[in-house]
Amino acid sequence: MPDFGHELAMLEPWLHHYGIVAVFIILTFESCGIPLPGESLLIVAAMLSGRGDFSVGSLFLSAWAGAVLGDNIGYLIGRILGHDLLLRYGGKIGLNAARIGRIEAIFARYGPVAVGFSRFFSVLRQLNGIVAGTMKMDWWRFLIFNALGGALWVLVWTMAGYYFGAHAADGIGFIRKCGFWGVIVVSIVLIVILAYGYRHRILARWRRDKMN
Repeated sequence: MPDFGHELAMLEPWLHHYGIVAVFIILTFESCGIPLPGESLLIVAAMLSGRGDFSVGSLFLSAWAGAVLGDNIGYLIGRILGHDLLLRYGGKIGLNAARIGRIEAIFARYGPVAVGFSRFFSVLRQLNGIVAGTMKMDWWRFLIFNALGGALWVLVWTMAGYYFGAHAADGIGFIRKCGFWGVIVVSIVLIVILAYGYRHRILARWRRDKMN
């Protein structure tokens, strides 16, 4: 995978200049099928949130909204233009007919579950909505699983960047090696950490109130 230190040096000043709105815009375009560094951008923005530069809540909402909006635009494009769209333009992003066939086979086999977890994998993340649209997946099912999967993806990488900083990039490599189970393990670990931190904050507030 690309050197994360280089990506950090490149993306940090850009984020400082344009703010969280840049996360929303980049994730929207990436989710439409355009190859952009959305995952790295989200982690860097989360690192800056951990330093107090951004509100982590605002970052989560912006990233989630951009991801879901972009996927639904992609779904609409795929629904209207169909399978020929992938065959005609897939070569521009390194997709031949065989790779497109494998991606479509994943969606045909796992349906909405593929929509929910595809965001954690490169290429699938960018083509999620388009492929679901070309396969005429029911839009409501797509919307629900896409929104849930997008929320999980944003939560995982926002919390990873927020708590672990640059080490969160190692998690990307871990997920790429372990696939589906990597997603499950990382998600559970981060949710436990988040729950523990929230519980600790609530207890600290309760103790302060009790002392007063």
